[in-house]
Amino acid sequence: MSAEFISRIVGMIAVAVGGVFLGIYVAARLEASPYQYAALFLLVGALVGLVLTPYITVRPFVALRKRIRHAPAQQILAVVFGLIVGLLVAGLVSFPLSMLPEPYSQILPFATALLFGYLGILVMTTRQHDIFNIIRGRLPGGKDGQAVESGRSQSVLLDTSVIIDGRIADISHTGFISGEMLVPRFVLNELQHVADSSDSLRRNRGRRGLEMLRRLQDEAITPVRITDRDIEGVREVDDKLVLLAKQLHCPIVTNDYNLNRVAEIQGVQVLNINELANAVKALLLPGESLTVKIVQEGKETGQGVGYLDDGTMVVVAEGRSHLGQEMQVVVTKV
Repeated sequence: MSAEFISRIVGMIAVAVGGVFLGIYVAARLEASPYQYAALFLLVGALVGLVLTPYITVRPFVALRKRIRHAPAQQILAVVFGLIVGLLVAGLVSFPLSMLPEPYSQILPFATALLFGYLGILVMTTRQHDIFNIIRGRLPGGKDGQAVESGRSQSVLLDTSVIIDGRIADISHTGFISGEMLVPRFVLNELQHVADSSDSLRRNRGRRGLEMLRRLQDEAITPVRITDRDIEGVREVDDKLVLLAKQLHCPIVTNDYNLNRVAEIQGVQVLNINELANAVKALLLPGESLTVKIVQEGKETGQGVGYLDDGTMVVVAEGRSHLGQEMQVVVTKV
Protein backbone atom coordinates (compact mmCIF):
# COMPACT_ATOMS: atom_id res chain seq x y z
CA MET A 1 0.00 0.00 0.00
CA SER A 2 1.63 3.23 -1.19
CA ALA A 3 1.98 6.42 0.84
CA GLU A 4 -0.02 8.31 -1.78
CA PHE A 5 -2.97 5.91 -1.46
CA ILE A 6 -2.93 6.20 2.34
CA SER A 7 -2.80 10.00 2.09
CA ARG A 8 -5.83 9.97 -0.22
CA ILE A 9 -7.87 7.88 2.24
CA VAL A 10 -6.84 9.95 5.27
CA GLY A 11 -7.42 13.21 3.39
CA MET A 12 -10.82 12.04 2.16
CA ILE A 13 -11.95 11.19 5.69
CA ALA A 14 -10.53 14.36 7.27
CA VAL A 15 -11.93 16.77 4.68
CA ALA A 16 -15.29 14.92 4.66
CA VAL A 17 -15.59 15.31 8.45
CA GLY A 18 -14.67 18.97 8.10
CA GLY A 19 -17.29 19.27 5.36
CA VAL A 20 -19.99 17.94 7.71
CA PHE A 21 -19.24 20.60 10.33
CA LEU A 22 -19.05 23.27 7.63
CA GLY A 23 -22.43 22.12 6.24
CA ILE A 24 -24.04 22.31 9.68
CA TYR A 25 -22.60 25.80 10.19
CA VAL A 26 -23.85 27.02 6.80
CA ALA A 27 -27.32 25.50 7.43
CA ALA A 28 -27.52 27.26 10.78
CA ARG A 29 -26.67 30.59 9.19
CA LEU A 30 -29.29 30.05 6.48
CA GLU A 31 -31.81 28.60 8.95
CA ALA A 32 -32.19 25.52 6.74
CA SER A 33 -32.19 21.78 7.36
CA PRO A 34 -28.69 20.74 8.48
CA TYR A 35 -28.97 17.22 7.05
CA GLN A 36 -29.04 18.28 3.40
CA TYR A 37 -26.13 20.68 3.76
CA ALA A 38 -24.16 18.21 5.86
CA ALA A 39 -24.63 15.48 3.24
CA LEU A 40 -23.71 17.85 0.39
CA PHE A 41 -20.57 19.15 2.06
CA LEU A 42 -19.68 15.60 3.11
CA LEU A 43 -19.64 14.43 -0.52
CA VAL A 44 -17.80 17.51 -1.77
CA GLY A 45 -15.25 17.29 1.04
CA ALA A 46 -14.65 13.58 0.44
CA LEU A 47 -14.09 14.20 -3.28
CA VAL A 48 -11.78 17.15 -2.69
CA GLY A 49 -9.78 15.24 -0.07
CA LEU A 50 -9.48 12.18 -2.30
CA VAL A 51 -8.17 14.16 -5.27
CA LEU A 52 -6.08 16.96 -3.76
CA THR A 53 -4.49 15.49 -0.62
CA PRO A 54 -1.45 13.86 -2.36
CA TYR A 55 -0.66 17.14 -4.12
CA ILE A 56 -0.31 19.02 -0.83
CA THR A 57 1.26 16.25 1.28
CA VAL A 58 3.12 13.32 -0.31
CA ARG A 59 4.18 14.74 -3.67
CA PRO A 60 5.74 17.97 -2.36
CA PHE A 61 7.60 15.90 0.25
CA VAL A 62 8.90 13.47 -2.40
CA ALA A 63 9.95 16.34 -4.67
CA LEU A 64 11.71 18.09 -1.78
CA ARG A 65 13.51 14.90 -0.73
CA LYS A 66 14.66 14.30 -4.32
CA ARG A 67 15.92 17.86 -4.64
CA ILE A 68 17.80 17.66 -1.33
CA ARG A 69 19.33 14.32 -2.33
CA HIS A 70 20.76 15.79 -5.54
CA ALA A 71 21.64 19.23 -4.17
CA PRO A 72 25.26 19.92 -3.18
CA ALA A 73 25.91 20.03 0.55
CA GLN A 74 27.16 23.60 0.22
CA GLN A 75 23.86 24.72 -1.29
CA ILE A 76 21.84 23.08 1.52
CA LEU A 77 24.07 24.74 4.11
CA ALA A 78 23.61 28.08 2.33
CA VAL A 79 19.80 27.75 2.46
CA VAL A 80 19.81 26.88 6.19
CA PHE A 81 22.30 29.62 7.07
CA GLY A 82 20.43 32.20 4.98
CA LEU A 83 17.11 31.28 6.61
CA ILE A 84 18.58 31.58 10.11
CA VAL A 85 20.16 34.97 9.40
CA GLY A 86 16.97 36.21 7.73
CA LEU A 87 14.81 35.15 10.69
CA LEU A 88 17.21 36.78 13.16
CA VAL A 89 16.99 40.07 11.28
CA ALA A 90 13.20 39.67 11.04
CA GLY A 91 13.04 39.18 14.82
CA LEU A 92 14.83 42.49 15.39
CA VAL A 93 12.61 44.32 12.93
CA SER A 94 9.40 42.69 14.22
CA PHE A 95 9.86 43.87 17.81
CA PRO A 96 8.87 47.52 17.17
CA LEU A 97 6.22 46.40 14.67
CA SER A 98 4.52 44.31 17.36
CA MET A 99 3.82 47.51 19.31
CA LEU A 100 1.63 48.92 16.56
CA PRO A 101 -2.17 48.83 16.98
CA GLU A 102 -4.10 45.83 15.74
CA PRO A 103 -4.34 44.35 13.16
CA TYR A 104 -0.88 45.65 12.12
CA SER A 105 0.82 44.21 15.22
CA GLN A 106 -0.28 40.72 14.17
CA ILE A 107 0.12 40.90 10.38
CA LEU A 108 3.35 42.88 9.92
CA PRO A 109 5.66 40.69 12.11
CA PHE A 110 4.51 37.58 10.25
CA ALA A 111 4.98 39.26 6.85
CA THR A 112 8.41 40.53 7.96
CA ALA A 113 9.51 37.01 8.92
CA LEU A 114 8.46 35.69 5.51
CA LEU A 115 10.17 38.55 3.67
CA PHE A 116 13.51 38.45 5.49
CA GLY A 117 13.59 34.65 5.54
CA TYR A 118 13.17 34.65 1.77
CA LEU A 119 15.76 37.41 1.30
CA GLY A 120 18.26 35.55 3.48
CA ILE A 121 17.88 32.38 1.43
CA LEU A 122 18.05 34.33 -1.83
CA VAL A 123 21.24 36.21 -0.90
CA MET A 124 23.03 33.13 0.43
CA THR A 125 22.17 30.86 -2.50
CA THR A 126 23.02 33.56 -5.06
CA ARG A 127 26.38 34.47 -3.53
CA GLN A 128 27.18 31.21 -1.78
CA HIS A 129 30.48 30.62 -3.58
CA ASP A 130 31.84 34.09 -2.79
CA ILE A 131 30.71 33.93 0.84
CA PHE A 132 32.13 30.45 1.45
CA ASN A 133 35.36 31.41 -0.33
CA ILE A 134 35.75 34.33 2.09
CA ILE A 135 35.11 32.02 5.06
CA ARG A 136 37.54 29.40 3.76
CA GLY A 137 40.13 32.08 3.10
CA ARG A 138 40.28 32.73 6.84
CA LEU A 139 40.90 29.06 7.61
CA PRO A 140 44.33 27.35 7.58
CA GLY A 141 45.20 26.47 4.02
CA GLY A 142 43.13 29.33 2.55
CA LYS A 143 44.84 32.16 0.69
CA ASP A 144 43.63 35.57 -0.48
CA GLY A 145 39.99 34.65 0.08
CA GLN A 146 40.08 31.72 -2.35
CA ALA A 147 38.52 28.39 -1.56
CA VAL A 148 40.71 25.83 0.13
CA GLU A 149 40.04 23.35 -2.65
CA SER A 150 41.05 25.94 -5.25
CA GLY A 151 44.22 26.97 -3.46
CA ARG A 152 45.93 23.61 -3.53
CA SER A 153 48.95 23.31 -5.79
CA GLN A 154 48.06 22.47 -9.37
CA SER A 155 44.66 20.94 -8.70
CA VAL A 156 42.98 19.96 -11.97
CA LEU A 157 39.43 19.31 -13.18
CA LEU A 158 38.83 16.12 -15.18
CA ASP A 159 36.22 16.09 -17.93
CA THR A 160 34.26 13.11 -19.29
CA SER A 161 36.42 12.54 -22.37
CA VAL A 162 39.71 12.29 -20.50
CA ILE A 163 38.26 9.83 -17.97
CA ILE A 164 36.90 7.58 -20.74
CA ASP A 165 40.24 7.84 -22.61
CA GLY A 166 42.00 6.28 -19.63
CA ARG A 167 45.52 7.60 -20.24
CA ILE A 168 45.12 9.99 -17.31
CA ALA A 169 45.51 6.96 -15.02
CA ASP A 170 48.96 6.19 -16.45
CA ILE A 171 49.95 9.86 -16.41
CA SER A 172 48.98 10.16 -12.74
CA HIS A 173 51.36 7.30 -11.91
CA THR A 174 54.31 9.27 -13.31
CA GLY A 175 53.81 12.18 -10.90
CA PHE A 176 53.35 14.82 -13.61
CA ILE A 177 50.09 15.85 -11.92
CA SER A 178 51.13 17.06 -8.49
CA GLY A 179 47.82 18.31 -7.12
CA GLU A 180 44.39 16.94 -6.41
CA MET A 181 42.29 15.68 -9.33
CA LEU A 182 38.70 16.94 -9.03
CA VAL A 183 35.76 15.21 -10.73
CA PRO A 184 32.59 17.34 -10.59
CA ARG A 185 29.38 15.54 -9.70
CA PHE A 186 27.82 16.60 -13.02
CA VAL A 187 30.69 14.90 -14.91
CA LEU A 188 30.07 11.71 -12.92
CA ASN A 189 26.35 11.97 -13.73
CA GLU A 190 27.18 12.31 -17.43
CA LEU A 191 29.37 9.20 -17.22
CA GLN A 192 26.50 7.29 -15.62
CA HIS A 193 24.13 8.54 -18.32
CA VAL A 194 26.50 7.34 -21.06
CA ALA A 195 26.93 3.98 -19.30
CA ASP A 196 23.12 3.54 -19.27
CA SER A 197 22.78 4.38 -22.98
CA SER A 198 20.85 2.02 -25.28
CA ASP A 199 23.66 2.31 -27.84
CA SER A 200 26.20 -0.44 -27.19
CA LEU A 201 29.22 1.67 -28.19
CA ARG A 202 28.26 4.57 -25.91
CA ARG A 203 27.38 2.13 -23.12
CA ASN A 204 30.81 0.48 -23.34
CA ARG A 205 32.53 3.88 -23.34
CA GLY A 206 30.57 4.94 -20.26
CA ARG A 207 31.38 1.75 -18.39
CA ARG A 208 35.04 2.10 -19.34
CA GLY A 209 34.97 5.63 -17.93
CA LEU A 210 33.49 4.45 -14.62
CA GLU A 211 36.11 1.68 -14.41
CA MET A 212 38.89 4.17 -15.12
CA LEU A 213 37.56 6.50 -12.43
CA ARG A 214 37.60 3.68 -9.90
CA ARG A 215 41.12 2.78 -11.00
CA LEU A 216 42.17 6.40 -10.51
CA GLN A 217 40.74 6.43 -7.00
CA ASP A 218 42.44 3.14 -6.10
CA GLU A 219 45.84 3.50 -7.80
CA ALA A 220 46.60 7.16 -8.47
CA ILE A 221 49.50 8.75 -6.60
CA THR A 222 47.60 12.03 -6.30
CA PRO A 223 44.20 12.12 -4.57
CA VAL A 224 41.00 11.98 -6.63
CA ARG A 225 37.91 13.66 -5.19
CA ILE A 226 34.29 13.97 -6.31
CA THR A 227 33.21 17.57 -5.75
CA ASP A 228 29.57 18.58 -5.31
CA ARG A 229 30.18 22.13 -6.47
CA ASP A 230 27.77 23.01 -9.26
CA ILE A 231 26.93 25.96 -11.49
CA GLU A 232 23.32 27.03 -11.10
CA GLY A 233 21.37 28.03 -14.20
CA VAL A 234 23.70 26.26 -16.66
CA ARG A 235 22.69 22.97 -18.29
CA GLU A 236 25.59 22.07 -20.62
CA VAL A 237 28.34 20.06 -18.92
CA ASP A 238 31.15 21.77 -20.87
CA ASP A 239 29.87 25.24 -19.91
CA LYS A 240 29.63 24.18 -16.26
CA LEU A 241 33.17 22.81 -16.37
CA VAL A 242 34.63 26.04 -17.78
CA LEU A 243 32.81 28.23 -15.23
CA LEU A 244 33.79 25.93 -12.36
CA ALA A 245 37.43 26.02 -13.49
CA LYS A 246 37.30 29.83 -13.43
CA GLN A 247 35.85 29.77 -9.91
CA LEU A 248 38.43 27.31 -8.60
CA HIS A 249 41.34 28.84 -10.57
CA CYS A 250 42.49 25.46 -11.82
CA PRO A 251 43.08 23.96 -15.30
CA ILE A 252 40.88 21.45 -17.13
CA VAL A 253 42.29 18.14 -18.33
CA THR A 254 40.51 17.08 -21.52
CA ASN A 255 40.74 15.46 -24.95
CA ASP A 256 37.76 17.38 -26.32
CA TYR A 257 38.87 19.80 -29.07
CA ASN A 258 35.79 22.03 -28.78
CA LEU A 259 36.04 22.26 -24.99
CA ASN A 260 39.74 23.03 -25.39
CA ARG A 261 39.08 26.01 -27.66
CA VAL A 262 36.09 27.36 -25.67
CA ALA A 263 38.06 27.20 -22.41
CA GLU A 264 41.08 28.95 -23.91
CA ILE A 265 38.86 31.74 -25.29
CA GLN A 266 37.51 32.32 -21.77
CA GLY A 267 40.98 32.39 -20.25
CA VAL A 268 40.92 28.93 -18.64
CA GLN A 269 44.09 26.86 -18.81
CA VAL A 270 43.66 23.49 -20.56
CA LEU A 271 45.86 20.40 -20.32
CA ASN A 272 45.21 18.33 -23.45
CA ILE A 273 46.30 14.70 -23.25
CA ASN A 274 46.66 14.45 -27.03
CA GLU A 275 48.96 17.47 -27.12
CA LEU A 276 50.99 15.95 -24.28
CA ALA A 277 51.30 12.67 -26.20
CA ASN A 278 52.55 14.51 -29.29
CA ALA A 279 55.00 16.53 -27.21
CA VAL A 280 56.69 13.48 -25.66
CA LYS A 281 57.12 11.52 -28.88
CA ALA A 282 60.70 10.60 -29.66
CA LEU A 283 62.36 13.10 -32.04
CA LEU A 284 63.95 11.25 -34.94
CA LEU A 285 66.47 12.82 -37.31
CA PRO A 286 67.39 11.76 -40.86
CA GLY A 287 70.18 9.21 -40.78
CA GLU A 288 69.19 7.59 -37.47
CA SER A 289 68.45 3.87 -37.44
CA LEU A 290 65.71 2.06 -35.61
CA THR A 291 63.97 -1.30 -35.45
CA VAL A 292 60.34 -1.54 -36.52
CA LYS A 293 57.94 -4.41 -37.21
CA ILE A 294 56.09 -4.26 -40.54
CA VAL A 295 52.42 -4.86 -39.74
CA GLN A 296 50.62 -3.83 -42.92
CA GLU A 297 51.05 -2.77 -46.54
CA GLY A 298 51.51 0.87 -47.50
CA LYS A 299 49.64 2.93 -50.09
CA GLU A 300 52.47 3.02 -52.61
CA THR A 301 53.96 0.04 -54.40
CA GLY A 302 56.34 -1.96 -52.25
CA GLN A 303 55.75 0.09 -49.09
CA GLY A 304 55.29 -1.40 -45.64
CA VAL A 305 53.93 0.27 -42.51
CA GLY A 306 55.02 -0.16 -38.91
CA TYR A 307 54.52 1.66 -35.61
CA LEU A 308 56.84 2.81 -32.85
CA ASP A 309 56.07 2.21 -29.18
CA ASP A 310 54.51 5.69 -28.87
CA GLY A 311 52.16 5.02 -31.80
CA THR A 312 54.11 6.95 -34.44
CA MET A 313 53.53 5.47 -37.90
CA VAL A 314 56.62 4.60 -39.94
CA VAL A 315 56.40 4.07 -43.70
CA VAL A 316 59.17 1.75 -44.94
CA ALA A 317 60.17 1.72 -48.59
CA GLU A 318 60.43 -1.82 -49.98
CA GLY A 319 58.98 -3.13 -46.76
CA ARG A 320 55.99 -4.98 -48.15
CA SER A 321 58.07 -8.13 -48.71
CA HIS A 322 58.95 -8.16 -44.98
CA LEU A 323 55.33 -8.10 -43.73
CA GLY A 324 55.18 -9.52 -40.18
CA GLN A 325 58.93 -9.19 -39.67
CA GLU A 326 61.12 -6.77 -37.75
CA MET A 327 63.47 -4.65 -39.84
CA GLN A 328 66.40 -2.39 -39.15
CA VAL A 329 65.59 0.80 -41.05
CA VAL A 330 67.24 4.20 -41.55
CA VAL A 331 65.26 7.43 -41.29
CA THR A 332 65.33 9.37 -44.56
CA LYS A 333 62.53 11.91 -44.01
CA VAL A 334 60.53 13.14 -41.05
